[in-house]
Amino acid sequence: MAHHERPAIDPIAEARRQWTAHGWMDAATGMTVVTSIMRAQQLLLARVDDALKPFGLTFARYELLTLLSFTREGRMPMSSASARLQVHPTSVTNTVDRLETAGLVRREAHPSDGRGRLVALTDAGRTLAARATAALNADVFEQPGIDATDADDLVRIVARLRQHAGDHVDAPTS
Repeated sequence: MAHHERPAIDPIAEARRQWTAHGWMDAATGMTVVTSIMRAQQLLLARVDDALKPFGLTFARYELLTLLSFTREGRMPMSSASARLQVHPTSVTNTVDRLETAGLVRREAHPSDGRGRLVALTDAGRTLAARATAALNADVFEQPGIDATDADDLVRIVARLRQHAGDHVDAPTS
């Protein structure tokens, strides 16, 4: 992973100070929450990208391969993949195009919907998904950068944020 020189000041803390100095006290906390989450997402995505790079996968492609590997038959309607991954159908189509070109998935006719298409995992796709998962587990997921208690707290807090935004959120399991 590319490491950048650490800034002399925390840019998010400085932004909060500036928000307050400009009289936006009511928005300062929210701005800090949003920018902190967005920065954390950048940092985590960089780690994920580094782990997936040797496999020639983006996170979107990895997610689709892994989603298919979790199904009983290794296939699902493309519309279901879109809903499960919470992305626009066009994004799934583009991802399937790239994975199909690489021989990792194939499109199949839907058995009961003449207009629908299934996306099916190939043996090569299943193997690559398993290898990429092992790398992500070792390089990112097993050591996210915070301890287990903080991780559980963070998941609960972010779940409340997601729920407030309209996501379906299951009750915490831990």
